[in-house]
Amino acid sequence: MPVILGLPKGSLQDATFNIMRKAGFNVQAGERSYAPSVDDPELQCRLIRPQEISRYVELGLLDAGITGYDWIYENNSDVHEVSEMRYSKATSRPVRWVLAVPNDSPIQGVKDLQGKRIATEAVGLANRYLAQHGVTAEVEFSWGATEVKAPELVDAIIELTETGSSLRANNLRIVDTILTSTTRLIANKKAWADAAKREKIEQLSMLLQGALAAESRVLLKLNVPAAQLETVTEILPALHAPTVNRLNDADWFAVESVVDEKVVRDIVPPLRAAGATGIIELPLKKVIF
Repeated sequence: MPVILGLPKGSLQDATFNIMRKAGFNVQAGERSYAPSVDDPELQCRLIRPQEISRYVELGLLDAGITGYDWIYENNSDVHEVSEMRYSKATSRPVRWVLAVPNDSPIQGVKDLQGKRIATEAVGLANRYLAQHGVTAEVEFSWGATEVKAPELVDAIIELTETGSSLRANNLRIVDTILTSTTRLIANKKAWADAAKREKIEQLSMLLQGALAAESRVLLKLNVPAAQLETVTEILPALHAPTVNRLNDADWFAVESVVDEKVVRDIVPPLRAAGATGIIELPLKKVIF
């Protein structure tokens, strides 16, 4: 039987489809599609709101799913966490659930929420947060546009943010960070105990992790005269050690290494100054550790 995989519908959808594609799975969905097509007979995909995925995985209606840790926490879902995948809709940074209030609000901390009204989509998260601090407040479910509800409708909001730009645009300030969340690949515990399904889920995890690892790395290739080889390899970072091969000309070597993309601009000038030539930077699709 194929593994039934829940994919997040909404803000994470495009980023998830892109990572799946880089991992080698071509997933396509129509505008109103619940069951996207995927070019792997051992996999079936279902497009579901991320808020619901962990519940359906726990119930066994999905064998596995990709969703945020925040929704696993919100639903208190009993699932097996296969791997953490650091990506979100805009960046690779974790997202945060924060307590936010209008800029001119007198609320400075959680204790100031006593007797106040709070709007949020994550009611369970909010209630647990308040209980941890011994605060009693009215928490109401927000169907959307939560940022615009304070101060006219509620005293505070608990909202998901990635960059904070939407909060600032609505004249809100962050009082506290309640939960930091990243995307997770999770599995139903019964499916995880099934050898065939577990093998497929583990393969999927490995390929997804490889695609994510490749997003921040590039392959550098360069030629180095023998006399400068030690100097160049000392400059060049690598996953383990640079690959070095002698060229037909015995006085020259070809060197290549996988490096973090963010360091390329810093190391290319000293590499060139050390005698490296023919320096080429290539994008990567997967890096499997």
